[in-house]
Amino acid sequence: MALSDTTRKLLRKVSTATVATILFKRGLRNQMIQGVLPLHPVTESMVGEAVTVRYIPAREDLNGLEVFKDPAHPQRRAVENCPAGKVLVFDSRKDARAASAGAILVGRLKARGVAGVVTDGGFRDSAEIAALGIPAYHQRPSAPTNLTLNQAIDIDVPIACGDAPVFPGDVLLGDADGVIVIPAHLAEEIAVEATEMTAYEDFAAAKVAEGRSLVGLYPATDPASLTEFATWRQKRGV
Repeated sequence: MALSDTTRKLLRKVSTATVATILFKRGLRNQMIQGVLPLHPVTESMVGEAVTVRYIPAREDLNGLEVFKDPAHPQRRAVENCPAGKVLVFDSRKDARAASAGAILVGRLKARGVAGVVTDGGFRDSAEIAALGIPAYHQRPSAPTNLTLNQAIDIDVPIACGDAPVFPGDVLLGDADGVIVIPAHLAEEIAVEATEMTAYEDFAAAKVAEGRSLVGLYPATDPASLTEFATWRQKRGV
């Protein structure tokens, strides 16, 4: 099922931390992509369904520069065909010694309206990518061409990215803390629950700033806290 505009808008207003807690309650503990951070300050969260690219260790006799002459090369095909609103995700085996992609390819993704790009390796031309403004997450900058170590072998298959499982169509949420993977069939209910949880967290943070103890407030083990929250929320229309 395609990600609805309503769910997309709700997810843009919640944090990866909140979503991680909600997934944990459902027994999903390995959804945060480890070791990736945004290339530039985050002003709006990245939200989109995953389109995946799988790299394997390069075999030199099959991975020279001439492979890019083939328009069906998996990396180039993924960039050319990734739909608007999706997130392109590279499985680079957590190896940032060679780039997963560079500024020209990421620029093409931006021109196509892609929602973001993620790798558990590195990007080359990282300053240029940061200047493009498209949400981009990686481990660290890496100048060598991806062909040095990576052989693009497949697209739109289940992958690992930063030790997290990513299935095509899963929903990726990225913010300043990194990127979390939401199973596609849970996206709508996670978005609704995260919105409710965020509202309570805003209330709790406001009370803590006023000097309130955490006891009974966070978590809300005291029913009076929930009653007070309902009044607080109603007054603010949130």
